[in-house]
Amino acid sequence: MLLTIYYPNRQNPVQMKRFLLFLLIAFSSQAFAQKQFFKPEKLIETGVYYYPEAWNPEQWERDFANMEKMGFEFTHFAEFAWAQIEPSEGVYDFKWLDKAVELASKHHLKVIMCTPSATPPVWLTKKYPEVLVVLPSGQTAMHGTREHYSWSSPKYQELTRKVVEAMAKHYGNDSRIWGWQIDNEPSHYGALDYGTPAQISFRNWLKKKYGTIDALNKAWGTSFWSGIYTDFEQIELPNEGRLISGVASPTSQIDMKRFNADECAAFISLQNNTIKQYASKSQFVTTNFMNGHTDVDPWRNKDLDFISYTMYPVAGYTEGVGDQGFRLGDPWRISFANDFFRPLKGVTGVMELQPGQVNWGSYNPQPYPGAVRMWLWNAFAGGLDFICSYRFRQPASGGEQFHYGMVGTDGVTPLNGGKQYSQFMGEIRELRKQYKPNVQMPKEYAARKTAIVYNMDNVWETTLQPQTFQWNERNHVTKYYNALKLLTVPVEVVSEDRDLSSYPFVVVPAFQMVDKALVDKWTKYAENGGHLVVTVRTGLKDRNGHFPEGEWACAITSLIGAKITMNDMLGANKTAKLAMNGNEYKWNNWGDMLEPSAGTEVWATFADQFYAGTATVTNRKLGKGTVTYVGTDTDDGKLEQAVLKQVFETNGVKVQELPEGVMVNWRDGFWIACNYSSSAVKFELPQGATKLVGGNEFGSAQVWVWK
Repeated sequence: MLLTIYYPNRQNPVQMKRFLLFLLIAFSSQAFAQKQFFKPEKLIETGVYYYPEAWNPEQWERDFANMEKMGFEFTHFAEFAWAQIEPSEGVYDFKWLDKAVELASKHHLKVIMCTPSATPPVWLTKKYPEVLVVLPSGQTAMHGTREHYSWSSPKYQELTRKVVEAMAKHYGNDSRIWGWQIDNEPSHYGALDYGTPAQISFRNWLKKKYGTIDALNKAWGTSFWSGIYTDFEQIELPNEGRLISGVASPTSQIDMKRFNADECAAFISLQNNTIKQYASKSQFVTTNFMNGHTDVDPWRNKDLDFISYTMYPVAGYTEGVGDQGFRLGDPWRISFANDFFRPLKGVTGVMELQPGQVNWGSYNPQPYPGAVRMWLWNAFAGGLDFICSYRFRQPASGGEQFHYGMVGTDGVTPLNGGKQYSQFMGEIRELRKQYKPNVQMPKEYAARKTAIVYNMDNVWETTLQPQTFQWNERNHVTKYYNALKLLTVPVEVVSEDRDLSSYPFVVVPAFQMVDKALVDKWTKYAENGGHLVVTVRTGLKDRNGHFPEGEWACAITSLIGAKITMNDMLGANKTAKLAMNGNEYKWNNWGDMLEPSAGTEVWATFADQFYAGTATVTNRKLGKGTVTYVGTDTDDGKLEQAVLKQVFETNGVKVQELPEGVMVNWRDGFWIACNYSSSAVKFELPQGATKLVGGNEFGSAQVWVWK
């Protein structure tokens, strides 16, 4: 794992104190996690899902032997096997699973053991139908799928705790078990639960948050449309499917999202606490969240040893870069997941990384030759400790028959993805020979270190009231992320409560809901020498989603050194222009018109429309640092990249501009470059560099590793 060291101003006692505290926390927590669960000299370990319950037991040893032969170091069991583990209530059968663990160990494969709560058995859902999710339509989810249980159901919590306890007692001190995964992609896959247990739990959640019904009415703005409540028992979970004319209280819907995320986190914590009562301290506990899924919030589960993620770069939802980009994936997607999931604990891994063609996309293209290997290297480059793929064998039956694995339906023939996994694992074994402990990140690279401040509330709130169909909060955030990576910047995505003093640069993208304490924190960061970049929609509302009784965005006026006089947005087929440093940029998503205060520089102005000449990008000095406001959101991100480059360079920090589609990262003394573009690009290694992986041409899906 990498840990970047930044040297504070030694003349500033506040910075020195924060710096030393940062080092103490970062080194102790990260070093502890690595020493306890992962060996730094391994760099990264690679494994694969296996479902012994789905295959003939006579084939198990052959399959584990082939895993070992292909180079895998661990495997993954049981997350969908509740029916086999507990065939009837209170009756547990571990004999078959014991045999699978024994055979895996025989072939030098560690095991990640999973709790099976994602798929309750039919005896459970028939005997206790109250455990099932109730859909917005009022229909009860049926058996035969996954994630169809209610997080709020006391009965499901009880039965989950019992099966997890039985598993933890059985395997908690088994040295062959490396760690635990809770559930699988906890999310309900976008469905919200409107059952009686959820309704009751929501009311209790509201009582705890607001205390009195008057406080709730004020926060929800219920005087609008005669929505005033007189008792918490009158409240129902907001249900868009039953609304006639919009929603009276957007805040009620935000609270529903917050509640839903809290219920998910509580259900995971229930299992985590149960496992840790019985498991060895050498066994980690995690769960795998889907990257980009916004109905839950991974950061709420701070009690886990770390959080991991699921990643499928190619499934019909991306165009990528160039005519083959749909086969390569977005350049930023894996990197963003690395930098989103790692900072919480300094440790992460990808629990599901795409093995090849899948079955569930809007369309399911074959990945570009070499793309799977490139994704593996991209995951490694992000400081991950492990990579796992779903799955070893392509299934012969069930709902995912067309989902590729490492080997085909015959169980032995390696598929393209399997061959690329083998190649990667062989290359990693060679790279381990080059590993040296305690290497320091190059100073020039470390000087660019940037935090992106992120809060799921803003995703939920701006989704409810987007103002334009073109607005997407996640896309806005990842646009800035991609722009930073194209400047070869190390990035961490952090929560608003993170101490920012160790980051030379901080980006606050579209942070619509703020309070005075948060704005004061950003102000102090800049005053102490940090360089802050703030973007459109920031500071418009308070924490309840209310506009202040004041000028537009008045919460940040003194921070950015400008008033936002109005904003504009255009249709999809209409573009407008702005100018910066003699260059022209097009936009149509969102544009803020700014009136700068004295001492605030104008970096960009609108070039047409009735507000031509009006400022839209400004920069000011604040104390020892700077604040830049970017008042326009573009489609292609070129403006955003130009602004960020100017922020770095005007503050004496050099950047390395990369060709579109190229990602470059550093970890553990190694530089890794991945080419996501659809053609070969000109890319030269630094003078004196030694290439460890890669050929002569840096073509599509190619990877270069050097030191």
